[in-house]
Amino acid sequence: MSRKVVRSSKFRHVFGQALKADQCYDDIRISQMTWDSNFCSVNPKFVAMIVDASGGGAFIVLPLSKTGRIDMSLPTVCGHTGPVLDIEFCPHNDNIIASGSEDCSVMIWEIPDGGLISPLKDPAVKLDGHSKRVGILSWHPTAHNVLMSAGCDNVVILWNVVHGEAVVRIDSVHTDLIYSACWNRNGSQILTSCKDKKLRVLDPRKGSVICEKDKPHEGSRPVRAVFVSDGKILTTGFSRMSERQVALWDPKNFGEPLTLQELDTSSGVLLPFFDPDTGIVYLCGKGDSSIRYFEVTDEAPYVHYLSMYSSKESQKGMGYMPKRGLEVNKCEIARFYKLHERKCEPIVMTVPRKSDLFQEDLYPDTIGPEPSVEADDWFSGKNGEPILISLKDGFVATTKNKEFKVIKSLMATTSSSLSNRQSDSAVREHRNPLPVYCVLMNLSVTNKLILPFFLTNKAQWIGEELEKVTRWCVGTSKMTNGNCGCF
Repeated sequence: MSRKVVRSSKFRHVFGQALKADQCYDDIRISQMTWDSNFCSVNPKFVAMIVDASGGGAFIVLPLSKTGRIDMSLPTVCGHTGPVLDIEFCPHNDNIIASGSEDCSVMIWEIPDGGLISPLKDPAVKLDGHSKRVGILSWHPTAHNVLMSAGCDNVVILWNVVHGEAVVRIDSVHTDLIYSACWNRNGSQILTSCKDKKLRVLDPRKGSVICEKDKPHEGSRPVRAVFVSDGKILTTGFSRMSERQVALWDPKNFGEPLTLQELDTSSGVLLPFFDPDTGIVYLCGKGDSSIRYFEVTDEAPYVHYLSMYSSKESQKGMGYMPKRGLEVNKCEIARFYKLHERKCEPIVMTVPRKSDLFQEDLYPDTIGPEPSVEADDWFSGKNGEPILISLKDGFVATTKNKEFKVIKSLMATTSSSLSNRQSDSAVREHRNPLPVYCVLMNLSVTNKLILPFFLTNKAQWIGEELEKVTRWCVGTSKMTNGNCGCF
């Protein structure tokens, strides 16, 4: 009599657990849009969620520590004139977030440390290039300030964000709506799935098709695709009988899938999240109340079912924390931020271990926040491998976030550049017996925040804490009530 052998894996007993109510984010009106995006983005500093807003589109950005009931009057990012469809934090600067909207624009925002204290209406950069709504955004994994956007105009655009310009425009490849678009590990290829039932691997700089697969799934509902280990591709889709499926493909031989598994008959689109460090892929269905997770290996059947986290309430969206934001001392290998109708609930995936020591087999060196190549170099043809960091002592930022310096001379005029020009008046002499000196200090890399200091009777020495003083401005006849009025 043969005995069935259970496959050995250190992730067999991974389990999911929702955090307690006081560690959730309550009373948030999550967007009611029917778009199939995550509606949430998270990093070790902030969690951002798309919310309902009247008269345009908005999303909120909260420090991770700001849990509990969220005040209805909390400031939002509200610069779009149409509903926001997708948001994504920059992997190289935790304070920078991109948003795409029905108003056909992409906007780049800088969030101050500690979160917003007033509504943010003016973006650091506005990117105009799409003719229809923009529903997909993805930052380059290794190149600094390179952003990919895909819209309902069937166009993929690669932006050099600091210049505010579209460097590559892929507009002749896709013949219908683009369902998903993502980068490979080093950003040298783009993978897209499309309503024309084709899966394409693209050269991002040339905009040409490297290889493609027709009908990866027989059904007509949306297909999602991501790169996994060794350049393989994992897809989720539907069969002709509307059964949800997951498949693994080798781009070198697109003829037949390495494996094709049927899951259930639910109608929600499955959103895949792949962890390259552990080889686990998590499938989160919009409208589902569960998260399935599988281990991807080199052994048949290649995609091995591990377990499923289930809850009572369905999910409207899902955020996925980068590895450097996890608690390694608790053997946490993934953390999701599940969106309910009025709440955001963190869900922790944990490997049960008895030891309190650092588990090196669970935490190999992972992708850090440092880019390996600049935007101009990448567009010129240079690739860069991810710069890895160790999580042994928990992630500690040893270098400051990469500065987000906007070259305004190459951008469309914004309110920030207008205010800068207005403050560039010549230094004027003041003859009042009680002269007033106004020190303008640049507080932001985008030159958008300027703080005035009014010093009476005589000029005083400004200490080292005001390192970025831009100029002394002496008021003239405009001085009223101790204000020089020069800005």
